[in-house]
Amino acid sequence: MVKPKRVVKPFYNPPSLIARQALSVFYFGFLVRWKALPQWLSQVKKTLPTAAGAIGMGCIGFPIHPVWEITNACNLRCKQCHASSGKPLSDELTTEEGKRLLDDMAAISEFRMLALAGGEPLLRKDIVELVSYARWLGFEISIATNGTLLTPQMAQDFKKMGVANIAIGLNANDKKIHEKITQMPSSFERTKQAIHATTEAGLNLQINTTVMKENQEAIPDLLDFASEVNAQIVLLYQLVPEGRGEQQMELNIASYRKLLNMASQNQRSNKAIIEPICSPQYWAYLMSQNDRKPSRIRMRLAETIFKGCVAGSGLCYIKPNGDVWPCPFVPITAGNVRHTPLIEIWHNSEVFNKLRDRANLKGKCATCIYKNICGGCRGRAYAHYGDYLAEDPFCFLYTPAKD
Repeated sequence: MVKPKRVVKPFYNPPSLIARQALSVFYFGFLVRWKALPQWLSQVKKTLPTAAGAIGMGCIGFPIHPVWEITNACNLRCKQCHASSGKPLSDELTTEEGKRLLDDMAAISEFRMLALAGGEPLLRKDIVELVSYARWLGFEISIATNGTLLTPQMAQDFKKMGVANIAIGLNANDKKIHEKITQMPSSFERTKQAIHATTEAGLNLQINTTVMKENQEAIPDLLDFASEVNAQIVLLYQLVPEGRGEQQMELNIASYRKLLNMASQNQRSNKAIIEPICSPQYWAYLMSQNDRKPSRIRMRLAETIFKGCVAGSGLCYIKPNGDVWPCPFVPITAGNVRHTPLIEIWHNSEVFNKLRDRANLKGKCATCIYKNICGGCRGRAYAHYGDYLAEDPFCFLYTPAKD
């Protein structure tokens, strides 16, 4: 195939970015009641490439980016896996099809950062070729891995290629808990080795974990560990019962609220940015601690920074066979890149456009004052009601817009 003209995607516009991010930090700091500058602010230079110019936060990281699940193959059998990963699919995109997909991504101006996930992406034999091509197109790259296959040499190689971020899955800083969830002996030591290889290579370290009954009590210790190893980001996924996760116990509403409070308290001293995932209530929760019914000005300011659920509006999720979903937890196909250009799916698909208009939300989510900075978890609504526009069954913050 003939390479297209290279697309250079600068990851930030300095004057506007600095001012807007400073505002984001100030306002977030106000919400969590910092008495001093947060420790993670000293590492912000390393997190900027991962943000790739995005401002604010959504429910699954920075607001606008594609995630490509490049394979369903995985060497672990984690109990919470939404993809039920294990064996590769028979119809996964080939290397050439993957490059065409990357070309299509590069044509979408909003897409500057790309996350490569799985399954276990390091099991794809062409991972280096795909990363190199994506970097050539100008993307900032994050690789989400369980870490068991990441060697020090691979980490060094990724650093040389310009990879911005390695996201490593760790269920707990406890061998017994971690391996009970991964169902694989020795996975704890190998994952910890990968964490150290990532930091030693000078790569941005992100730690991903899914919070559920089996590890909820271990989360504070995990956050302390993340701070100790100088992780830049920690994603705390709230379990959504999809895939193998259907067999796991979700947190109840009281435990969910406790988790968000613990995250905000820990953020005051933690060196990493702590981001609750599938938890769009987080930002509204922080606001509610200061003012149950914020002023219109405060709400408008918050809406420019906190996007809540970004399924379909800020997230585009591509499955190994080319199916395009709004989110890994909203398993509804908006099209397939083998048959429809990604740019057409992104801009014109019915499911994506319905999710972008929060006037389409139902139940309590439709009338809540926090609708535009939260919107409820669409994945959780789908898992519980079979309707991605239904109200979030785990919301504890519902505040009607009109009394």
